[in-house]
Amino acid sequence: MEIKQTAVAGSLESSDIMITVHPGNQGITIDLDSSVEKQFGKQIRKVITATLENLGVNNVDVTAVDKGALDCTIQARTIAAVHRAAGVERMNWKEIDTWNV
Repeated sequence: MEIKQTAVAGSLESSDIMITVHPGNQGITIDLDSSVEKQFGKQIRKVITATLENLGVNNVDVTAVDKGALDCTIQARTIAAVHRAAGVERMNWKEIDTWNV
């Protein structure tokens, strides 16, 4: 999937994460701002990266502002941001059920 424009999903509320995706040109880069980065930063990056790879996104710059989101929320926000950025209007949710993140 190709990122055509900048898009955002999520909020800065407690237990959420705001994911912003921008078209990139050097693979996947993630800029993470999280109060729990020392404890969970590696896992947050892993979930974002795996979700992007499962969506077929190769070149993207991601800014993530985490407020204690669970993995399922991180994945959902990443999916939403990517689909908005790629201009996709419909999602095959059955396909996502088979992902290993």
